[in-house]
Parts: sequence; structure tokens; C-alpha cells
Amino acid sequence: MEWIRKNYQGILLSLILSIIAFKLGKMFPIIGGPVFGIILGILINNTIGKPQKSQEGIKFTSKKILQWAIIVLGASLNIKQIYETGIESLSVTFITLSVAFITAFVFGKLLNIPYKLKSLIGVGTAICGGSAIAAISPIIEADELEVAYSISTIFLFNVIAVLIFPSLGHIIGFDDKQFGLWAGTAINDTSSVVAAGYIYSNAAGAYATIVKLTRTTMIIPISLIFAIITSIQKKKESKQNQSVNYSFKKIFPWFIIWFLVASILNTIGLFPKDIISYINTIGKFMIVMALSAIGLSTDFKKILQTGIKPLLLGLIVWFSVAVSSIIVQTWK
Repeated sequence: MEWIRKNYQGILLSLILSIIAFKLGKMFPIIGGPVFGIILGILINNTIGKPQKSQEGIKFTSKKILQWAIIVLGASLNIKQIYETGIESLSVTFITLSVAFITAFVFGKLLNIPYKLKSLIGVGTAICGGSAIAAISPIIEADELEVAYSISTIFLFNVIAVLIFPSLGHIIGFDDKQFGLWAGTAINDTSSVVAAGYIYSNAAGAYATIVKLTRTTMIIPISLIFAIITSIQKKKESKQNQSVNYSFKKIFPWFIIWFLVASILNTIGLFPKDIISYINTIGKFMIVMALSAIGLSTDFKKILQTGIKPLLLGLIVWFSVAVSSIIVQTWK
């Protein structure tokens, strides 16, 4: 009862906002529910404000429900299907992932952008936008401001991609499969990938969706890599400062293991096909709910103080990934 008393107001507020954001996301899929959730949360937090007693529940929603959402989304993935269809795109996916991270860290260092923020922008561009940022943020202990800024940055270039990619694809002369591969590797959010793909053609949209799902599975190894990096950093801190408690068990992203378990259970056919789409919808709704809570914790003034450098980094990484995808396909 004590836990409910402490958390119910924040969870309820996040839930109400997420319902509105989710519906808006359905109406405007190019923008998507997660972005609406963050925007609504930021608007409320920086205008009328939130009840003081809602803070604990908002924190719970932004941390725990975010992790549970990743697990639920795993239950909608079929590893066998992704492997069979996605193996063709593996080389392009691997190279674009590498380009995204190298560009993020090289230019992030040149632009003097903090490690956590450039990591989130890099992983969001490399893998799958909001879902990847949601998976990595608790591992590297990113704060709400960093999550909100990185999501907003990814969103901006998603919208640009949906608007210009189909026309550019025709100018370049891509066939349906080539454009699907390009959209699937160079656009971040799933809804944006689907939108751009199906604007081009039905065949391009179908292939882009599979390529995107292949990218989504990269959350697993990338999360483990970030867990190891964070563990090394924490170990160094504990040696330099005895007051810092180091525990790899606390840092390890256990929710990613459950994400993999959920994917395996779906792959072996434990979940009936009829409910897979419902599971996917629930997972996406939970993401929106968690990001609404993050918006409710974000100070807009601090976002403005962060400046345009992270936005510039997002542009550089996104452009590098888009161009590298084209180059790899041309050379294949």
C-alpha cells in the first residue's frame, strides 16, 4: 500500500499523457507517439507544472516501465524470420552501425559533447531511434534531459528522411529492394521506415520493415557492450574513490536478457499469431508512457542551454549513415 501511495499519482499522470500521445501518434505517424509523449510532458512540466507528490511515480515510469517495454517488444520479434530475410542486409547493417558509432564519437569529441549524450545520439541513429535510446539510457545512467534531447534530435531527421528519401530514391534509380534496404538502414524509427518504404512502393515498404527489424535485434549486443564499458568506468571510479560502490550485477542490463528470452519464446511459436500485433502495440504504448514521464522530468531551459551542437552531431551521424548505406549497396 505504501508503494501505491507514493507512486500512483505519477504513474496515472504519465498514463493519461501517453493515451493522448499514442492517439496523436496514430493520427500523425511521421511524428509518432514517443515524440508527442515527450513534447506533452515537457509542455506540462514547464508551464503549469506537475504535482509534487507525482515525482516518485514519474521516476518509476521513466525507469522501470521503460525497461519492461523493451521486454514486451521482444515478444513481437521472430528471430528465425529476421535471420532468413535479414541475412542479405547484414553487411549493409553492420557497416552503417559502425559508421554511426565512429562518427558519433569522433565528431562528438570534436564538438565537445558529453559522453552520454553522444552515445544516445549514436545508438538512436545506428539502431532504432527511441527504442534503442530507451534500452541504453538506464545502462549508461543518462538523465532525463539527455534522453529528451537525443529523442528530439532523432525525431527531426526521421521527419526529414520520410519527406525526402522517396524522391531521392527515384533520382538515384533504386529498385524496390534497394530502396527498402536504404530506408531500413538509414531511417531510425520504425513508423518512419514503414512510412518512407510504402510511399516508394509496397514491395519497398515490406522489405524495409524486415531490414528494420534486423536492426532492432542489434539492441542486444550493443546494450551488452555499453554495460561492459560502464562497468569498466565504474570500476575505475571505485578504485579512485572508495565511497563509490562498484557492482557489475547492478549495471548489467538484465532486461535485455528477458528481451532475448521473449523473442525466443515467440520464435518457437509460444505466442499465437493473432496476439503478436497486440503485444507489439502494448510494447509501443509502454514506450510512449515512459517517454511521457521523461518529458515530465525535463527542464526546457536546460535543453536550450545545451545548445545546437548535439543537433549538429545528429545531422552529421544521420547523413553519414545515409550516404554509407548508398555506397555499400553501389559496391556490392
